[in-house]
Amino acid sequence: MGRLLYELGHVDEKTRVANERGSNKVGKGSFSWAWGLDETTEERERGITMDIALQSLTTPHRQITILDAPGHKDFIPNMISGASQADCALLVVDAATGEFEAGFDRGGQTREHILLVRSLGVSQVIVAVNKLDQVNWAESRYEEICRLLRTFLSQSGFQSSKTGFVPVAAMLGVNLVDRSSQGPPALTSWYKGPTLVDLLDKLEPPARDIESPLRIPISNVFKGQSSGIGVSGRICGGIVQVGERVRVLPGDETAVVRSIEVDEINVPWATAGSNATLYLVSIDPVYLAVGSILCPPWNLVPLATAFSARIIVFDIQVPITAGASIELFHHSRDVPATLSRLVATTDRASGSVVKRNPRVLSRGTSAEVEITLRAGTLSAPSATARPIPLEPFSVNKDMGRILVRRSGETIAAGIVLNVIA
Repeated sequence: MGRLLYELGHVDEKTRVANERGSNKVGKGSFSWAWGLDETTEERERGITMDIALQSLTTPHRQITILDAPGHKDFIPNMISGASQADCALLVVDAATGEFEAGFDRGGQTREHILLVRSLGVSQVIVAVNKLDQVNWAESRYEEICRLLRTFLSQSGFQSSKTGFVPVAAMLGVNLVDRSSQGPPALTSWYKGPTLVDLLDKLEPPARDIESPLRIPISNVFKGQSSGIGVSGRICGGIVQVGERVRVLPGDETAVVRSIEVDEINVPWATAGSNATLYLVSIDPVYLAVGSILCPPWNLVPLATAFSARIIVFDIQVPITAGASIELFHHSRDVPATLSRLVATTDRASGSVVKRNPRVLSRGTSAEVEITLRAGTLSAPSATARPIPLEPFSVNKDMGRILVRRSGETIAAGIVLNVIA
């Protein structure tokens, strides 16, 4: 992404040179372009993306906000936080021999990321097959990767009309922006298709739910430069305006919106679908946390400690049983929970009940389950779980999606049906 931002003029020459010198100094010269988005000291020293980075770029017909998410398995919770705010996905895969296979084989991060973004409501994906220069621009390698990914994307629920593929060599700037840098004859002899920016420019903007009540899951909290506290997140419904009073859930506190920024530009209001930063006053920062929800004081999000959900079980080794301990992800919040009841297995196409009260859920199963939150400590089993704000999928699609993980592996995803308690 760093090279793409540079080619589009969003990273100036002075910054590029400084990043190149800095990365060489710490022995990470090949990561100089990544420094455009990896800005923390730890990210730069380790050479991996650890948190969500926000940037924006402009194509001839689109204004695009980039959420650069971690790819490493140790930071999947941060990746989920970013994916939950996305409309479309740009998946970058390594064409080098052995590297693509490591990510795509069973248990690889390429597979998990595809399943995660689809489960979180992303329906459009662009696949950039990177580092083709390392395999001598081989058309056979590009086609092999595309064939494997097309099949898996289709199995994961992506429509072929909403997926795109493009060969690139990002370090060299080949096929990112324009034809003049499309690359050597070894590539141009067989590839006549669009560049990466061409595909980005054709993404379809999704419909925005501006008529529903305001819902803003907080993905980041920070101190404002002047007065107030800054919070950022994707607006999942409704409209927010400067001067408006909002309620923070869970909790009993309200705050006043002092100012709003979208793409670092001050605006008087922002609508559903925007990745916005709000500066709040009239509230103690201790009441604002990542995972909290901002909503109107007169239209609150339900707080739940138990709910029913329809889930699809991924390609797991160990079946799921009633009473299983899980980690529940909802936007930027992750909490311990229990699959308290397996209500029924269902038909994936029609949703009709196949079997009531199944003993276990195996791979590929669609099921209705009940999930109960657990207290965050094992030393006090009698402690009550703190409720989290969520809504049924039928009320607000973005607020009704969940992910289920166990032992560092994403085992299921689904939608909230009803709040029980």
